[in-house]
Amino acid sequence: MLTRRHLLTATAAALAAPFAPRRVWAASTLELGDLRIDTLSDGNLVLPGDFILGGMPQEEMQAIVSKYGLPTDQLTPPCNVTLLRDGTNTVLFDVGSGPDFQPSAGKLMEAFDVLGLGVEDITHVLLTHGHPDHLWGLLDEFDEPVFPNAEYMIGQAEFDYWMDPETVTTIGEARATFAVGASRRLGAIAETVRLLSDGEEPLPGIAARLTPGHTPGHMAYEIAGSTPVMVLGDCIGNHHVAFERPDWASGSDQDGARAAATRVGLLDRLAAEGHAIIGYHLPEGGIGRVERAEKGYRYIAGV
Repeated sequence: MLTRRHLLTATAAALAAPFAPRRVWAASTLELGDLRIDTLSDGNLVLPGDFILGGMPQEEMQAIVSKYGLPTDQLTPPCNVTLLRDGTNTVLFDVGSGPDFQPSAGKLMEAFDVLGLGVEDITHVLLTHGHPDHLWGLLDEFDEPVFPNAEYMIGQAEFDYWMDPETVTTIGEARATFAVGASRRLGAIAETVRLLSDGEEPLPGIAARLTPGHTPGHMAYEIAGSTPVMVLGDCIGNHHVAFERPDWASGSDQDGARAAATRVGLLDRLAAEGHAIIGYHLPEGGIGRVERAEKGYRYIAGV
């Protein structure tokens, strides 16, 4: 019988053909005692540069971005889904974009195949926020949760925002589809989803941290250990201007001023306390750390 997994395997094989290299996962791993954390590639986004860089002081912004060898007209940030395994729980932080957002993304199942994981292996899904590249992989083609055995969790404020029927008319025309898509997906798990408050522990040793601005109820997740780890989601959304000038508003944030204040405070804490970080759109698998620089901060890949 031809199944969804057969189709995915066939697609993966085609992508592996000569001249079509595939990067199915980020091959970035962090081990902390009994914990193993991997980042899995969901592919990448293709975005107009001004979606992130618009509204910034252009001359200074271009000088920063050019240091990293990046163009300013189009950006292709990676999408790193975090997987945590502790011997009992198998936890995903976000679920990728699924097949309905951008053709360059939605590759999470290919990463699962490489690791020998099945969707039934996931015990918990912790969502940072409701944007398409983080949430739209929640449902399959029959509008059933992709991870059938998982307990789903999201911040209370984030859930309330996307489930509010007024959001689609107040978010702005360019993001109205974000609101429709988030409402449909969160509605499918509304009766069973666990809603989190700031500081609450969704699982022992993991604390939800309200990091608003990118979206109204964005959550990061702090994993305790000898080296604490912060799963950032999009509260720090890139490795260039977000670090060097965290005080600048970004076009990708729904509330630019609030997001900038969140970044400034969070980067200061992460640099001071020596946390490892995992960024959804940071390069080289997204696992690294924060260092203070002469001006602002810098992202250091690896721990």
